[in-house]
Amino acid sequence: MPAPLDAVALACQLINCPSVTPARGQVFDALEAALRPLGFEIHRFIEGEPPDGPVENLVAIRGEGAPHFGFAGHLDVVPPGDGWLSDPFEAQVADGILTGRGANDMKSAIAAFVAALSRVQQQRGTCSLLITGDEEGPSVHGTPAIIRWLKDRSIRPDMILIGEPTSETELGDTVKIGRRGSVNMWIEVPGTQGHVAYPHRAANPIPPLARLVAALDALHLDDGNDAFPPSKLEFTDIGCPPGATNLIPGSASARLNIRFNNLHRGADLVRLVEETARREAPGSTVVARISGEAFLTPPGELYELVVNAIRDETGRTPTLSTGGGTSDGRYLIELCSVVDFGLPNATMHKVGESASLEHIAALSRIYERIIVKVLG
Repeated sequence: MPAPLDAVALACQLINCPSVTPARGQVFDALEAALRPLGFEIHRFIEGEPPDGPVENLVAIRGEGAPHFGFAGHLDVVPPGDGWLSDPFEAQVADGILTGRGANDMKSAIAAFVAALSRVQQQRGTCSLLITGDEEGPSVHGTPAIIRWLKDRSIRPDMILIGEPTSETELGDTVKIGRRGSVNMWIEVPGTQGHVAYPHRAANPIPPLARLVAALDALHLDDGNDAFPPSKLEFTDIGCPPGATNLIPGSASARLNIRFNNLHRGADLVRLVEETARREAPGSTVVARISGEAFLTPPGELYELVVNAIRDETGRTPTLSTGGGTSDGRYLIELCSVVDFGLPNATMHKVGESASLEHIAALSRIYERIIVKVLG
């Protein structure tokens, strides 16, 4: 085998490749260059058109047969924003900290896994990396396209670890064994524009929208269960077209998101909102987009592998959580068991995003323990 890779050095190479979602090109070149000497067969493909594409995806495979261990992640990042003290796409290492867009979410985790692979002599089975350039965006042409690619070739991992930053305060304190589902909805209530002094000649859409908002806000979806917190509906926008102070608007709108547990399906929640809208605001329309269903990985081999590796490296027994945002596990769960585990997430998406060099090194050792256990 070639000389082992340094996780921080590879993370810096990846950060130095600007890859705001949807990503393709240079950042995938850097990852491929690291993987090919390790004996991986690399498959790269681009899908989609603007505005959601084009998106590049990469599948890297080494070995054959069972067991098949997969690692999933994304090379795309959110826009850097303003206020950085240095170029967000020029990795900075100082005082034990790596700074740059993607240092936390999640280029360092990908680098940590590849570095772990470079230290392990794979003795059996199959190892794959499923890396997308479309996780932070709509995700239309990312992991779903990778799943189609795998199915077309009858390739199916037995388990998948996702390197999302799941830890809270200390590395290894939290592992995600499932995620809530998410659905966004856009509600439009029609009216008839007119002068406020002649309301009988207009139809104000704001009162029925207000009744609808109150009715939806009063919904009690559930009390949660042992694995998930209660489902929650939150409004994210309410408005109407701008106009004069003496103008009744011709329409009013609201936008909401429901993060839901495994007691619901997204389509059922959409129907609930639609029924409430028909009752409280007749004539209104509801447009919905289900980002993913809730999923849960029950106790099993992958669950034990990750927990034991964390305990052996850090001495911690992680909390098993389903909180936080969604991940591409919502798609990958149709293939096999999925667990998310990675760095502490305090700086993800923030200006000055960073990761501790110590944490990156320890994460790589945890990944190495898992790889040895499954494939060594």
